[in-house]
Amino acid sequence: MKHIVQILCAVFLFSTTVSAKTPAIKVVGSSTVYPFTTVVAERFGQETKYPTPIVESTGTGGGMKLFCAGVSTNTPSVTNASRAIKSKEKALCEKNGVSWIEIAVGNDGIAFANSNNGPKINITKKQLWEAMAAKGSHPKKWSDIDASLPDQEIKVMVPPPTSGTRDAWNSLVMGKGCPKEIKEANKKDCNLLREDGAMIEAGENDTLLIQKLVADPTYFAIFGFSYLDNAKDKIQASTIEGKTISLDSIQDYSYPIARPLYIYFKKEHLGTVPGLKQFMKTYVNKKAMGPKGYLIDRGLVPLDKATYKEMVSRTK
Repeated sequence: MKHIVQILCAVFLFSTTVSAKTPAIKVVGSSTVYPFTTVVAERFGQETKYPTPIVESTGTGGGMKLFCAGVSTNTPSVTNASRAIKSKEKALCEKNGVSWIEIAVGNDGIAFANSNNGPKINITKKQLWEAMAAKGSHPKKWSDIDASLPDQEIKVMVPPPTSGTRDAWNSLVMGKGCPKEIKEANKKDCNLLREDGAMIEAGENDTLLIQKLVADPTYFAIFGFSYLDNAKDKIQASTIEGKTISLDSIQDYSYPIARPLYIYFKKEHLGTVPGLKQFMKTYVNKKAMGPKGYLIDRGLVPLDKATYKEMVSRTK
């Protein structure tokens, strides 16, 4: 009996040692996709023999730099992105021998939100550009733009330049609301933000943004739908050009600031980083990303059937 116990203990110690030596999958990137990937990572760690992946919120741009830095196992195997990979990022990846599998995770809407104790507003892209742009008239109050808007100082917390949400905001709001003459003179000028204190550059911690909104009802902030959906008891979203942000308006893209979300897997790590392929399949599984998946409960807007089917095919 003592001999059997010794054997069992040796087997246990060996398996523990092997598990301890198995490196965890490294994930970086978007703060918007971060909560979804974190949930998948936790389930993956609980339901498989592999360690729970380490997920870090670095912003989409920051994540791409780390992801594209090389193929060494010291580099991240996965990066989250709240917009598609840019041409300059593709060039960096290709330069360093990195190839990838792009997976559209779902859809998202960018909320322009404030405290429930603040005013509920309906605003246009043109008015948002006027309020935020360096090339605008620099109004001090929202009511200086339009009498229907609040008679309070303009204060907006904006994502940092490394954020995919900032990129998407520039494309979907600043670019669309920008006057024709500025676009024609220099399109990049449309995205320049005021530097007189009205725009406050925030970090990648969207939970902290919500706390700041609650503390000061005169502030507005920009972040993804999932954070809004999980804090509806504290914050509210502005109506954009008459459209309210919701699961339905994001999925059919009738909400004017809707966008797809992505996750990128490094092909060179699929055969060298333990569990990476399984993690990719766990993510794309209908239990997670499907129309009734657990990520939907976290605020992810599901893909349409055809797009979801295409994403599943990419994992084979």
